[in-house]
Amino acid sequence: MIRLRRLILPRFAAPAAATVLLLAVCTVSAAWAAGAGGDVGILVSTLNWFADPANWQGRTGIPVRTVEHVYYVLVSMGIAMLIALPLGIGLGHLGRGGLLAINVSNIGRAVPEFGVVILVFLLVGYGDTPILVALVALGVPPIVTNSYVGMRSIDPDIRQAARGVGMTGWQSLWQIELPIALPVIMAGIRTSAVQVMSTATLAAYVGLGGLGRYLIDGLATRELTQVVGGAIVVALLAIAIEAILAVIQKQVVSEGIRG
Repeated sequence: MIRLRRLILPRFAAPAAATVLLLAVCTVSAAWAAGAGGDVGILVSTLNWFADPANWQGRTGIPVRTVEHVYYVLVSMGIAMLIALPLGIGLGHLGRGGLLAINVSNIGRAVPEFGVVILVFLLVGYGDTPILVALVALGVPPIVTNSYVGMRSIDPDIRQAARGVGMTGWQSLWQIELPIALPVIMAGIRTSAVQVMSTATLAAYVGLGGLGRYLIDGLATRELTQVVGGAIVVALLAIAIEAILAVIQKQVVSEGIRG
């Protein structure tokens, strides 16, 4: 079981780290491209953009855009967890239908979120629904997969021992299996949260707010400073949510399981 966790945790933590790294690389690449010829003015301009009080005030200020961005992430992650956790944990506990659920989730990963946003926008029109549907579709697969794998990685002898002492199925699930599987389940939630945080910039494509506005508006007006500044804020938020969830995981997982 410990060996399986060592294989699973890096596997699903890697996409989260890769997402943050990709944002950082894109940001540096944009700055380098703009500063070709040795001019690093874009970096100075970006610092000035952050230092400008006008960018911290009003409906288009960084605080308001950040709140809008986090709102999309929290709502979509809440819905994704309500869907994925019961599904993954239930199938893992029963040991039935898990491979089908994981394969369906993996197929969902292949669907581009931008296409989902546009499709739902055409179907239901303007509003939060298109971006929330896309982000939920993105957030569900890692949680389903990790929940199922976490539950199935529990040693069968532990389940038999729980039944041997008279525990019911629910008691075994809540008191024995879930605490053991929690590190793998949390890894899925962390991966999902980082991906959703990074992808929530798509909301700007359908006229919504969030930090994606800096990217879309900056590209439209050729203000690269705004694009780089927005990307940096998104990357910092992705790192922050990863750190917060890591702390939560440390608090909710018992020391014996962590070791």
